[in-house]
Amino acid sequence: MKVTFDATGVVVVITGGAQGIGAALAAAITSYGGTAVVFDVVRPADPAVVFVEVDVADREAVSRAVAGVVADYGRIDGLVVGAAVQPRSSVLELDPAEWTHTLQVNLDGVVWACQAVVPHMVAQRSGSVVMFTSGMAATGFPGASAYATSKAGVVAFAKTLAAEVAPDRVRVNVLAPGVIDTEQFRSANQSADREHWRETIGIGDPEDVVGPLLFLLSDAATMTGSTLTRERAYSVRLPGSDL
Repeated sequence: MKVTFDATGVVVVITGGAQGIGAALAAAITSYGGTAVVFDVVRPADPAVVFVEVDVADREAVSRAVAGVVADYGRIDGLVVGAAVQPRSSVLELDPAEWTHTLQVNLDGVVWACQAVVPHMVAQRSGSVVMFTSGMAATGFPGASAYATSKAGVVAFAKTLAAEVAPDRVRVNVLAPGVIDTEQFRSANQSADREHWRETIGIGDPEDVVGPLLFLLSDAATMTGSTLTRERAYSVRLPGSDL
């Protein structure tokens, strides 16, 4: 079965969309006729996407950026909150500033983006929010306490928000993308850890996550408060693939 998407007229805000999964998604949305607006602290390489320099940990900056998108395009159909940091440090040696910064970006940044975007979705009685979690949220991982904690918090927050806005026909779901070969992954995982992931669940590419994200953003995803999990790497870049 072959699936194609039509994003004509659709506006999607992607936090942390300059690199990795977010960048792959932004490219797909524009290729399908939509508008991808990237909120990030670095400029995307793709000139087809709209870039707004935003630190997602800054609530006022996020609010201003979202107001600008609504003023320019009149609506926001999708929000993908992907901005995250992934430092490595043991619990006993964890620096308080590093802990705080991780939660500010990975968890507070999700909250601020939703507070700014979701009221517009409620008003238009449509919209899809997608957040990211990790297998580490359930199992933990040595040296990743701040990251794992933030991703567990995202799941609880998403389920709560989903219940609150379901009557307004706004969907909120979570994606666990699996282990993906991004710059963040490479910086957080040294060679021994990379080999561990490669030999167990496998390491995917950012493009492998685009299909599940487009599904969750689309009208076909008639669900909310759910977590979609890619537990093992599987490349979509096979002969005949559209992605």
